Amino acid sequence: MKRALLVGVDHYTNFNDLGGCANDAEALYPLLARNEDDSPNLECRLLVSRDATAPITRDQLLESVDELLRASPDFALLYFAGHGAPVNGDVALVTTDGTPTTPGVAFGELLTRINSSGAKEVAVVLDCCFSGGAATIAALDRDLAHLRSGLAILTASRSDQVSMETEHGRGQFSTYLEAGLQAGACDTLGHVNVAGLYSYLSESFGAWEQRPTFKANIDRLHDIRICDPRVPLGILRQLDSWFPTADHEFPLDPSYEPDAQPEDKEHEAVFSGLQKLRACRLVEPVGEEHMYYAAMNRKSCRLTALGKHYRELVVSGRI
Repeated sequence: MKRALLVGVDHYTNFNDLGGCANDAEALYPLLARNEDDSPNLECRLLVSRDATAPITRDQLLESVDELLRASPDFALLYFAGHGAPVNGDVALVTTDGTPTTPGVAFGELLTRINSSGAKEVAVVLDCCFSGGAATIAALDRDLAHLRSGLAILTASRSDQVSMETEHGRGQFSTYLEAGLQAGACDTLGHVNVAGLYSYLSESFGAWEQRPTFKANIDRLHDIRICDPRVPLGILRQLDSWFPTADHEFPLDPSYEPDAQPEDKEHEAVFSGLQKLRACRLVEPVGEEHMYYAAMNRKSCRLTALGKHYRELVVSGRI
């Protein structure tokens, strides 16, 4: 049982309205609900407030989080886009009815609920100002001094930074997050997890911009989405055939190049696979910059360090 609660709050009674949070939550919904091959992924629930007709109150947010965590799901994801307010070293997720005194739901409150739940793994993604204040030591009491096992927290900014919106009615962080889920952050096998998303998001922002943060206590990475493998699995499974040992050099000659005559369809098919591996930095030509010249000059190609890693996965039967 895998669930996701996507919250986007644009309308506020006592704070200035925002313009991209509901759009962000709605844009992420189809990506989290379905994998790239359209197979079911997370069972998502959308909670958005664009105007006064659909407020999201503090009580409503807490009740929705309780429902997300109920019945011990295998994986639960909470996404929140809206105002964030610093409160005593913590960050509060500001709700429609929030006030300067009680802005909304402090992250410490959510952490208490997460810790007491039976959810096996929980990922929290916060796209709000000062979101890096979530789970800081200053905000935690003795009972919350350590993140529980299986919890990962990804935030749009540090505890002293605001989170920017774009001129297109979107949050900048969530725009990059969307691209990461669309395969930008996937590994060679197509898996997108929270660590990969953080790496992708961290590279997306410049040194003078908001900086995402990542905090976790996890011993395995749950797939947040599965995209098509960068290299077809059938080709990956040929790694141990084409490279009988990790240091083997695969000999090439002009018959592997499609433009060479006479044609050798079998060699051309192998070379096509090697080119795909090269594009993902699993294979590199020896003594030449390009695979084409390695073939035309009768040289060879070999596995990179990453290629040796995936070859080992093939040998061990994990691909």
